[in-house]
Amino acid sequence: MAKRITPGQIRRTNRQQVFQYIYDEKKVSQQDIAYALQLSRPTVAAALTEMEEMGMILKSGYLDSDQIGRKAAAYSIDETFRVAVGVEIMRSRVKFVAADLYGRMLGREIWDFPYANEQVYFSQVSEKILAFIHKLSLPDEKILGIGIAIQGLVNADGSEVVYGTILDCTGLKIEVFTRHLPFPCTFVHDPDAAAISEIWCSPELKNAYYLSMSRHLGGSIIYNRRIVIGRDGRSTLFEHIVVRPEGKPCYCGKRGCLETICSMSALLGDEDPDVFFAALRTGGSAEKTRWTAYLMDVALMAESLYLLYDMDVILGGHLAAYLREEDLDFLRQAIRERCPFPVTGDFLLLSKMPSHNITMGAALYFLQKYLREVGT
Repeated sequence: MAKRITPGQIRRTNRQQVFQYIYDEKKVSQQDIAYALQLSRPTVAAALTEMEEMGMILKSGYLDSDQIGRKAAAYSIDETFRVAVGVEIMRSRVKFVAADLYGRMLGREIWDFPYANEQVYFSQVSEKILAFIHKLSLPDEKILGIGIAIQGLVNADGSEVVYGTILDCTGLKIEVFTRHLPFPCTFVHDPDAAAISEIWCSPELKNAYYLSMSRHLGGSIIYNRRIVIGRDGRSTLFEHIVVRPEGKPCYCGKRGCLETICSMSALLGDEDPDVFFAALRTGGSAEKTRWTAYLMDVALMAESLYLLYDMDVILGGHLAAYLREEDLDFLRQAIRERCPFPVTGDFLLLSKMPSHNITMGAALYFLQKYLREVGT
């Protein structure tokens, strides 16, 4: 026997449709909604009244109308009805960001605080998160959750770090934060967080390989605008593919991984990237030699990804902020010369969100989840 759809389910579905339409269109009238969604005016009116009472939407002036008479009342989303917080845990610092329902940054902080796998560290970071939220005058009921981006592989539900050699945090459980925080929390692998940011700011993006090129190398597969996690959360560990068996040691225990060749630390060591790129762009010959050799290695890596996945490759991470169009042209030409098959179009793209992408992506994790489920 087929399950009957209850009036409550119908009401929630209508509310979800109306909310999504207002969210997408930004400012609409009741008539606009009824026409676009093919819903009756009373149905739309009921949904609007319910959402207005909940605080999800608000009246935002009036819209011009072709009809004679009063202007139509306009409705918009209350952008801060719900807010998400992103935290990025690094070896020597912690970053915080808060974002409204449209992913706009409400506040950002950086705290120099060395990582330690100790209870006092997690307690102090949690206190800092609460202070950050309080400073923005955000009541607890507005907070969707805390996304915690970390340099380590996490399990499917974000509750545990299953491989965390960089920070020596393998086995770390999300309870170290939830015992101090009154909000849902989840771990997010840092390249996945960056890829979530890329999806958010690129409506046209459907499938791509996101290449996170920061101090460490990482990546994320974007398919149908979702992150592909893989069976054990290891779908994109290409950085540990060995290409030079007798090469430099990698933190994973092997030698000659792509991590040791194409990461920013492989290029710069402990050198300040601002200093290196300033010298490079003003004609430094030594920097030019190093940069050209590095780009050739990156071209080999990008070509391999292109052949493996047959999709656009997005260059992101901290390096993206320093890349110029001439660098992309160099890479594209090098790849075309190496690739045994025709390369069509400019499949190598530059990230649209090179700054704060990991911290924002950790927050956007909860925003995406909320927008998929709102009204249900």
